[in-house]
Amino acid sequence: MSQKSKLLFEEARNWMPGGVNSPVRAFGGVGGEPIFFERGEGAYLFDVDGNQYLDFVGSWGTALVGHTNPAVIEAVQEKAKLGLSFGAPTAGECELAKLVCEWIPSMDKIRLVNSGTEACMSALRLARAFSGKDKFVKFSGCYHGHFDAFLVKAGSGVATFGLPNSPGVPKGVTSDTLICPYNDPSALLELVRDNADSVGSIILEPYVGNSGFIRPSKEFLNALEEAREKYGVLILFDEVMTGFRVGKNSAQGELGFTPDLTMFGKVIGGGLPIGAYGGRSEIMNMVAPAGPVYQAGTLSGNPVAVAAGLATLSICKEADYSKLHSISKNIATSLEKLATKHKHPVRCDAQGGMFGMFFSKELPTSFEQAAQCDHKKFARFFHLMLKEGVYLPPSGYEACFLSFSHGDKEVGLLLEAADKCFAKLEV
Repeated sequence: MSQKSKLLFEEARNWMPGGVNSPVRAFGGVGGEPIFFERGEGAYLFDVDGNQYLDFVGSWGTALVGHTNPAVIEAVQEKAKLGLSFGAPTAGECELAKLVCEWIPSMDKIRLVNSGTEACMSALRLARAFSGKDKFVKFSGCYHGHFDAFLVKAGSGVATFGLPNSPGVPKGVTSDTLICPYNDPSALLELVRDNADSVGSIILEPYVGNSGFIRPSKEFLNALEEAREKYGVLILFDEVMTGFRVGKNSAQGELGFTPDLTMFGKVIGGGLPIGAYGGRSEIMNMVAPAGPVYQAGTLSGNPVAVAAGLATLSICKEADYSKLHSISKNIATSLEKLATKHKHPVRCDAQGGMFGMFFSKELPTSFEQAAQCDHKKFARFFHLMLKEGVYLPPSGYEACFLSFSHGDKEVGLLLEAADKCFAKLEV
C-alpha cells in the first residue's frame, strides 16, 4: 500500500464510516487497506504516490471508453462552462433519451434519474402501479441498489460483509420481496404460480455481475418468458452494469429477450452520476406528470452528466464490440489455462466488456455456488496481482470490467502478471 494512501485512509476513518463512501472500497472482501487514486488514463489508474495500475474495475463498469477519454472530457468541460445545474429541461436530456430509445428496441420512453439505485427503485414502483400487485421476485446474489426492498440476499458488498440483509430495514418492507435462486427455472415458475394473485414483477441482472459473473441459461430465460405469458408478470432487466457493456444492444440484445422495463446507469453517464429507467409507452405514461406514479429529482437529467453520457454513447455506437468480446473471451480462456498449469482450480466466463474469475472446479451458475468458491484464495491472488500493478475488484463476488482502451498490450500484461501470481500462490 502506498504511504500516502495509508495516511489518507487513517484520516478518512475519522470522518467517514469505515473510511469510505461505498462499502466494497474498504477491501473488506480481501483484507488490507484501500488504495487512494488520483487520476486515470485509458486502461490505467495512478494512485496518490504515482504508482501505475492496469485497471479491471473501471469505476465498477462505468469507464467503458477508458479513463479521461478526450471526447468525454471535452464535452464535460464545454457544458460545465454554461452552468452545472438548472433544475429545468435542457436539450441534451431529449437528445440522450432519443439516443437510448432508438438504440434499445424495448424502450419507447425513458426517465433519467441520478443513480442505478434510483432507477431500480423507481422502476419497481412503476411496475407495482402498472400491475396492481405489490409482490415481486428477485434472485439471490442479484444487487439492485440499497433500496430497502432489495436488500435481501443482495450479493456483492452485502455478501462480502456476510449480511443476509441490512439492519434498519423493517420486516414489513421486505415482506413483498420473494427470493428465488438464479438459473433455477422450476423454482421460479413454482414461486410465481404459488403467488400468482400477488406477484406483479420479476427483477434480475440479465448477466449477474454481483456474484462474480454468471450468465443465464436458456431454460432460465424460457421460464421468465413463461412466467410473463402465463401469469402476466412484468420482467425488469437491471442493466446498470451490463447496459452497452456486454454488447451494442446491451444484455437484452445479446440474449434475444425483450424486457418490459429496463434500468441503466454507469456507462450512460460516462463517469458522472446518472441512471435511467424505461420501457414501452403504456407503462411509462403512468409516470408523473403524464400519469399518477410520482418520481422526481432536482438533478435528474443534469446537463453535465448528460453531456458525458452523450459523448460516451457516441463513441460506443461506432466501437467494435466484436473485438471487445474476443478480448474478454481470450482473457477468460487464458486465465483458466494458466491456473491449470499451476494446479489451481479456476473457472472463468466472459461477455463483451465483462469477465468473471472463480477459484472453483466448476463454473458457478448461481450465487449459492459462487459462495462456495475459495474466496480466501482469491484474496491472496488479489494482493499478489496488486503488487504486480494489476487492479482487480477487491471482492470475489464482483465481475471484472474491460474498456475499449484495453488492447493486446494490456491483455499481455494481465496474463504475464497472472502467470507469476498463480506460481506464487500456494496450491
